[in-house]
Amino acid sequence: MSVAKSIAKRIQHMPLGRPFLGRLVAQSGSRASANKALSRLVQAGALERVVRGIYMRPKASKYFGKVHASPLAVMRLMTKANGETVQIHGAEAVRLMGLSTQMQVLPIFYTTGTTRKIRVGSAIFRLQHASKDRFQHVNTKVGVALTALHYIGKKALSSEVASHIQKTLSKDEFKTLQACQMPNWMRTALNLVSI
Repeated sequence: MSVAKSIAKRIQHMPLGRPFLGRLVAQSGSRASANKALSRLVQAGALERVVRGIYMRPKASKYFGKVHASPLAVMRLMTKANGETVQIHGAEAVRLMGLSTQMQVLPIFYTTGTTRKIRVGSAIFRLQHASKDRFQHVNTKVGVALTALHYIGKKALSSEVASHIQKTLSKDEFKTLQACQMPNWMRTALNLVSI
């Protein structure tokens, strides 16, 4: 079976409208022949190139017409392909914890990779390199709370803020938060509200 036929057969099983890495379906044959096959499938309309190296099967809605790939899903796919860990930004974490109502104009995420901007269609994401301590308990409420505490900072962290964070977490989650690696000022504020 040719590379083009094997790739065409593999993409038939991909869900419509969900982005995927081109290199995942192009494992048979040389990279050049796989890229050429993917390019031909895009020209034929069987695939849509979302950004470089990421494709999806086109999806249409009878109400909205052509459905575009989720920019957030594409960004997560790109960072996962590079072996990066991604965490929400402190401003968004503060909002999710109920300490602010402000929304980010430009979505920003912390990453273990390099600082850069990613454009997906008309959406733009900023990935900002951060230290390892920002990536403890990624994608959990504990991770969100820790990121919010880092963002709030030493000067703005009051007992009311620490108490609010404690109330939004379960007892087990709060114990996990206290066990995280953090600066002494943060640990002191959390220990005072747990008394």
